[in-house]
Amino acid sequence: MCGNDEIRAQDRERLLCHAEMIQQFFENRIPDRPENGELIRSMRYSLLAPGKRIRPHLTFEFCRLFGGSEEEALAYAAAVEAIHTYSLIHDDLPCMDNDDLRRGRPTNHKAYGEAMAMLAGDALQTFAFRLAAGNECLSAEQNAKAVVLLAEKAGETGMCGGQEEDLENENKSIQAKDLDRINEKKTGALLEAACGLGCIAAGADEKQMEAAMLYARCFGAAFQIVDDILDVTASEEQFGKNVKSDMRNQKTTYASLLGLESAYTLAKQLTERAAKALECYPGSAYLMRFAKSSLERKK
Repeated sequence: MCGNDEIRAQDRERLLCHAEMIQQFFENRIPDRPENGELIRSMRYSLLAPGKRIRPHLTFEFCRLFGGSEEEALAYAAAVEAIHTYSLIHDDLPCMDNDDLRRGRPTNHKAYGEAMAMLAGDALQTFAFRLAAGNECLSAEQNAKAVVLLAEKAGETGMCGGQEEDLENENKSIQAKDLDRINEKKTGALLEAACGLGCIAAGADEKQMEAAMLYARCFGAAFQIVDDILDVTASEEQFGKNVKSDMRNQKTTYASLLGLESAYTLAKQLTERAAKALECYPGSAYLMRFAKSSLERKK
C-alpha cells in the first residue's frame, strides 16, 4: 500500500507525463525550422513555454475515466491548450491586463510586439479548431461535437464573454454573485471544455458528461480563488507572472471581496464539491485528489 508521499509523487509524474506528450505534439506539429517566419516563432514562443498543462491533463484523464485512450484524446487535449495559450497572449496585451511576465519570461507582446502577438493568438485559435476537427482517431460526429463544445466554451458565451465582463467591471465594486458569473465564464468555461472533450473522446453518456461539467465548474471556481490568493501572496519568481496585477487594475477578486482566509475556505469547499461529483465512478480517485491538490499549488 502506497504512502501519501508516494501517491503524491505518482500523481505529479502523471501530470508531467501528459505535459510532455503535449509538448512533443506541438513540437511535431509546429516544428522549429530555419525558414519559419516571425508569426511561427511568436506562436512557438508561447505555445512551448513551460506551463502546468492542466487543461489537456483533464482532457486525458476524463477520457481515461470513461474508457477512452490517450491516443484518442491527444488532438483534443492539444486543441484546448492552444485555445488557452491564445487567450493568455491576448489577456497580457496592454489593452487588456497589460502584463509583461508570463510563465517566467516576457509576455509575447514584449518579445515580438503587439501586432505579432495579436496575430499569434489568432493563429493559435484557428490551429486549435483544425486539431479538434481533424482528430483521425475518432468519428466525424465526435469531432463535430468537439468543435461545437470548444467554440461555445471559448467564445462570447464563455471565456471571451467572461473577459469582456471582467474588463467592464474594472474600477467597480461588484458583488460575489457577479464575480461568480464572470469567473465561471472566464476561467471555468475552458476547464469545462477540457473535461467535456475528454468525455467526447471516450464516447461518454449524458450522465457522465454532466458529472464532468459539475467537476469542471467547481474545480474552475476553486482554481480562480487560489489564483486570486496567489496574486496577493506569491512572489513573481514563484508565480511565474506579474503579481498584484488585479490590484493594479483595480479588479474585485475573491481575495479582496472575502479576505484571504474566507476565500481559501470557499476554495476548499468547492474542491470537495468537485470531488463529490465523481465519487460514484470507479477509477475517479485520481481526479478527486487532483481537484483537492489545487489548494496546495504555489503558481
